[in-house]
Amino acid sequence: MRPVPATAAERTAQPAREPAGQRDAFFDNAKYLAIVLVAVGHAWEPLRDGSRTVSALYMVVYAFHMPAFIIVSGYFSRSFDAGPGRIRRLVTGLAVPYVVFETAYTLFTRWTDQEPDRPVSLLDPLYLTWFLAALFIWRLTTPVWRQVRWPLPLALVVAMLATLSPSIGNDLDLQRTLQFLPYFVLGLVLKPEHFQLVRRRAVRILAVPVFACAVAVAYWAVPRMTGAWFYHRDSAAELAAPSWYGPVMTLVTFGCSLVLAACFLAWVPGRRTWFTVLGAGTLYGYLLHGFVAQGSKYTWGWYDPAWVHRPVGEIVVTAVAAVVVTALCTPPVRRPLRWVVEPDLAWAFRRDAREGARERNTAGRPHGVTGG
Repeated sequence: MRPVPATAAERTAQPAREPAGQRDAFFDNAKYLAIVLVAVGHAWEPLRDGSRTVSALYMVVYAFHMPAFIIVSGYFSRSFDAGPGRIRRLVTGLAVPYVVFETAYTLFTRWTDQEPDRPVSLLDPLYLTWFLAALFIWRLTTPVWRQVRWPLPLALVVAMLATLSPSIGNDLDLQRTLQFLPYFVLGLVLKPEHFQLVRRRAVRILAVPVFACAVAVAYWAVPRMTGAWFYHRDSAAELAAPSWYGPVMTLVTFGCSLVLAACFLAWVPGRRTWFTVLGAGTLYGYLLHGFVAQGSKYTWGWYDPAWVHRPVGEIVVTAVAAVVVTALCTPPVRRPLRWVVEPDLAWAFRRDAREGARERNTAGRPHGVTGG
């Protein structure tokens, strides 16, 4: 039998075939767009008190932007096996940047007089650095989640129990690490065909009314409930809610975030665009934009003019945030800072004989193609 030609919708849903060793444009696009939303959300924070609309949009964005980013992070952590090479990359790619930026943010916080006496503490992540600590822990536990029979239900139970435990404390921001865990585990169990499902034309069309409904519900909810449930950093008791609210809200927020993250991913283009190359630098944008966000609020007075809190000003703030984080993801910014964000610490580790043999076996192959 001759194969039936694919329809236009099916061709659109299928990921573009990338040459061997080349990054997948869809995921780079998703990471870039998610990090833009992270920056925009931080830029909206000082505008919420005077605008119910901004507060509603802020709640919707916080419902899915970090879950989507964490799901993708989990998806690309599926191959983590705790081997020597993986551990080295974990240390150089997460642990070292965590130490550097935790120190830098603490000193910056002192300089801006937010907390002039705050000590440098590697156990109490400040501002954005919680994600580095969380991703370090999640990846270390990946082999466990790959072995258990029902990883996602188990991760949800862990998150639900965390909301009952205000005594977890601030060490490594474990409360947030545990409550966001289900999104990472979901990424671990997803397969390429699952992403193809949300990229179908029907899903993209359906995402429009879903997001419209989400904004409408958020607008209604702003004066009636706290959006802190979507931050996943507090227990039920710390949010002045009965204990049983915690497990219930864990499931509710997980469902909401999952639907909105799927709608977001449905809109992500699968082809190469002008911002695809920026997807490789999202960690730079994430870690660096916090200095601009904090400085604009506490030092430079960018939010002081009255016009900034009006619709035109809110649009300008949104655009500036998107432009700033975009610039921070570009190669000219990444190159001079690579020694901090992606340090080469080969001298600090013992060379693994198996990896050396693998490198010799792959010598002479085209760049980007490796064995094993």
